[in-house]
Amino acid sequence: MRLPCVLLLCLGAATVSAAFVLSQTNWTKLILTHHWPTTFCEMEHCHSKFNYWTLHGLWPNKGLTCNSSWAFNSSLIQDIVEDMRKSWPDLLHPSSTGFWKYEWQKHGTCAAIAPDLNSQHKYFSKALELYHKMDLSSVLKKFNITPSERFYKFPAIESAIENFYGAKPKIQCDHHTGNGAQSLGQVEICFHSNFTLLDCDKETVGVGLRVGKGRARFSDFRVCDTDKPVYYPPPN
Repeated sequence: MRLPCVLLLCLGAATVSAAFVLSQTNWTKLILTHHWPTTFCEMEHCHSKFNYWTLHGLWPNKGLTCNSSWAFNSSLIQDIVEDMRKSWPDLLHPSSTGFWKYEWQKHGTCAAIAPDLNSQHKYFSKALELYHKMDLSSVLKKFNITPSERFYKFPAIESAIENFYGAKPKIQCDHHTGNGAQSLGQVEICFHSNFTLLDCDKETVGVGLRVGKGRARFSDFRVCDTDKPVYYPPPN
C-alpha cells in the first residue's frame, strides 16, 4: 500500500526535525562560567554585596532550550538553595529564583543528555561542585591578582589561570569602561563531557546573558584585548 503523500511529507519532516534536535543537543564540552559581580553591576546598574567570583552557569557548547516542557521546580533543590544563593546568586533580583529557572531551561535541559546531569538536582549540584573545585577567586589571589585600583596585563591574568589549571580559559571583559582599559568581567573554564579539563576556544557560544527586563539580550562581555590593560574593579 502506498502511503499518502501528505503522510510521507510529515514523516520526512519529523525525521529532519529529530535529526536537528539531536545535532543541537549532542554537545561535546561544558563551559563553567564565572562572572565578577562588580563589573556586572557596573554594566547593569545593580548593587553587589559579593567580593568573590560568582557562578553564571554551566553551559553545553551545543543546544539551547532543548526541552521547553521540562519546567523548573525550585522545590527539587531545596537542600542546596543556601549554597545557590551564595555561589550562584541572581545579582539583579537577589530574592528571585528566576535566574536559576532561566539557566535550567536554556542550558540544563540540554546538559541533561549526560547521566550525571539528567535531573535538575544533578545539574545544579554538579555546577556547584565544579565551581567550588575551581575556586577562581583563590587561584587569582595566589598569583597576587586581586581587585584593586591598579591595572594588570592581560597575559599575566591568562597565564596565571592556565598555569594553575593546566588548561586555557576564555576571559572576557567589559570594553566600555571609559578609562582606557577594559574591566575583567567573565571567565570560562571548559570541561570534557567526563568533567576533565580542556582548553577553551575563543568562540562565542550562543548564550545570552539574562539582564534587565529582557531575558535574551546578549552579554556585552567580549574576549579581552591582549594588548590593553585590565582593570579588576574592587567591590563598591
